[in-house]
Amino acid sequence: MKSLLRLVFVVLFAVFMLTACLVSPGPGGYGVVVAPPLPAIVEFSTEPYYYQSGYHYFYQNNNWQYSRDRNGPRMELPRDRWPKEIRYKGRGDHGRELKRDHEDR
Repeated sequence: MKSLLRLVFVVLFAVFMLTACLVSPGPGGYGVVVAPPLPAIVEFSTEPYYYQSGYHYFYQNNNWQYSRDRNGPRMELPRDRWPKEIRYKGRGDHGRELKRDHEDR
């Protein structure tokens, strides 16, 4: 009788311990998918944001992030997918604003 009682306790203990160790997958649609690499040169207009092939890319604090949705959730873009150069429309080589035609006169 004692061995049967011990077996019941061991089984109950094992059941409770195994349920505590279960791992469930995250929310649907958030699998491990890495965005395609950016082109060699990325040119920004007013904000450090770039869209390509269904992915939204964000450049902030010398770091690239990407997302399927503009509002996130964002993930870090691996360095091998970063562009080689970043340019800003309306700025010269040294980051200064280029003069417009009407300002040259």
